Amino acid sequence: MNSSDALTLLLAERERRRRAKERSTPKWRDIARPNQIAPDGDWQTWVILAGRGFGKTRAGAEWVFEQHLSCPRIAIIAPTFADARDTCIEGESGLYTLHHEHIETWNRSIGELTFKNGAQVKLFSGEKPARLRGPQHYAAWFDELPQCAYPQETLDMLLLGLRLGNQPRLCVTTTPLPTKTLRTILNDPATVVTRGSTYENRANLAASFFNEIVTRYENTRLGRQEIHAELLEDVAGALWRRPWIDDHRRPATDPNDMERIVVAIDPAATAHQTSDETGICVAGIRKGEYYVFELWGNKVLPEEWATQALDFYTRYKADCLIGEANNGGEMVRSVVELVAQRLRKFAPIQLVHTYRGKTNRAEPVSVLYQQGLVHHVGTFIEGEEQITSFPVANANDDRLDALVYAISELSSRSSTSQAIETKGGRVVDNYLKARW
Repeated sequence: MNSSDALTLLLAERERRRRAKERSTPKWRDIARPNQIAPDGDWQTWVILAGRGFGKTRAGAEWVFEQHLSCPRIAIIAPTFADARDTCIEGESGLYTLHHEHIETWNRSIGELTFKNGAQVKLFSGEKPARLRGPQHYAAWFDELPQCAYPQETLDMLLLGLRLGNQPRLCVTTTPLPTKTLRTILNDPATVVTRGSTYENRANLAASFFNEIVTRYENTRLGRQEIHAELLEDVAGALWRRPWIDDHRRPATDPNDMERIVVAIDPAATAHQTSDETGICVAGIRKGEYYVFELWGNKVLPEEWATQALDFYTRYKADCLIGEANNGGEMVRSVVELVAQRLRKFAPIQLVHTYRGKTNRAEPVSVLYQQGLVHHVGTFIEGEEQITSFPVANANDDRLDALVYAISELSSRSSTSQAIETKGGRVVDNYLKARW
């Protein structure tokens, strides 16, 4: 056998193996659920509005793969560059993971992928909409648009450059966070929507995950949003409206620019399944406006929430920790001081005495939101659900309590003028007697 014959046999064997692999690997359209396939018809934007774990990422990646056969340049946008790279490309259901054999090159540092047919995919971030000002595209995939720092600006820059080919199209995959930008897209006559719940993909999800979300979130408003993909409306009678948060959200605000920052704690004494969460809020003030940097909550032991609070205190260079003196105040102080001693940290503690009911304390803070004076730096899904449900439809309000403590402390003229006396790194007088 000469070299030419050997080469012919080798090529034939490779082709045989390729075809065998294709036969053994099911095509996406053969295994996908109907609501994971782009609908027919004349549309510009396809929105997959679905719950956590539905398979949105897989659907978006497979759609991009189909588009690359006819679209030479495709954009992928996510809230951050890391999200686009780690989830949309390299994730378990990412484009490279699913179709690496069809990809010629993948430059993860600059976010550029090239298919073997020459089609290019470029990654963009919702943190930097201006990067989309110049490039033109035939198609685009936008993952978790409502979570972006600049959702409307990013969408505008994308659409202005989505102008090549006979029918440029956009695919949006997201959990339905009820933001102004998402509502605008959904109300566009050129938009088609497919919906789905977490339950539809149960066979591919860990049993432990399912047990957790069922016990924790089912039959709650947050579960309706995150599991069943309902676009929630404002709760009648609630003290907060969602536009008060969404319309005044601020991305990437530097905590160092704040005049003052506090860390407020609404503690739970236990961490059982039926226990309340501990809520922690990090908030700052600058020129009469308030900035919420963290709205954390979890069912953890006292030592764990104290450690988390001290971490926030250090990370944000806060002025003090705030705790309620009425219920568990001494516990807050003793636990924090014990953990601080172990970690070799120091944080002054101010304990507030509450003299009014929870709703009465929350009302002045909701007014600040209504006036556009409170800005969330980022998105806090569970915390914002608590806020916009209070006091009507919400059983857990620990993060809300922490938020009210923090904003009330920052807005109190009397509290800002009080110094905390320390001696040898220990708090001597840490009771703030603010009449909330």
